[in-house]
Amino acid sequence: MTGQTRAQILEDELLIVRHSGEIPEIALNATIYYLQEDPEGPGLTLTDLELRSLQDAALKRCREIVLRDLDPENRDLPLYRGIRRTIYNWHRLQAFLGRIGRRQNDFRAIVRRDLVAFLSREAADVATGRRSSCINCSAGELAGFARELGCDPGDFPPGWQQLCPAGEMREENPLQGDR
Repeated sequence: MTGQTRAQILEDELLIVRHSGEIPEIALNATIYYLQEDPEGPGLTLTDLELRSLQDAALKRCREIVLRDLDPENRDLPLYRGIRRTIYNWHRLQAFLGRIGRRQNDFRAIVRRDLVAFLSREAADVATGRRSSCINCSAGELAGFARELGCDPGDFPPGWQQLCPAGEMREENPLQGDR
C-alpha cells in the first residue's frame, strides 16, 4: 500500500463510486478492479461488508439518477433528460440489482410517488401557461412505466396524455433524442 490505511483507501473509493457519473456500475467495477487486481492498486481482498458498502454507494448514485428527472425543479436545467431517461435509468437500475443479487422494493414506492407528483406539477404548469410540456415519451411508454411501478395511470392528473408527444409507443433507443 502507499502509506494510506485500508480504511482510507476504501473511503476514497467509496467517494469515487458514490459521486460517479451516469453509470455508477462502471465506477463500481473499476473500483473493485483497482482495489483487488490492478497491478498499480493496493491488492486488497475485499470482505463481503466492504463489497456491500461499495455496492450501496453505487446504488445511492443510481437512485439519484432515476429521481433527478422526476424533480420538477430540474426541468429547465442542462442536467434534465426527461421521463424517457428516467424509464431507461429505472431499467438500468433493475438490471444492476439483478446482477448483484439485491432488491429495493422501497425505492419503487418512492419513484411511483415522485412520478405522480411530477406529472401533477407538469399538468398544472402547462394548464396555467407557465410552460409547455417537457414530457418526452409517449403516453404508452408512460403508462407502461407506471404499471411497472405498480401505479395505475388513473392516478395521474386528468388529461396527462396530452402532455406526451403524439404517436404510438416508440421502439427507438431511449438514449437518443432526449436532450
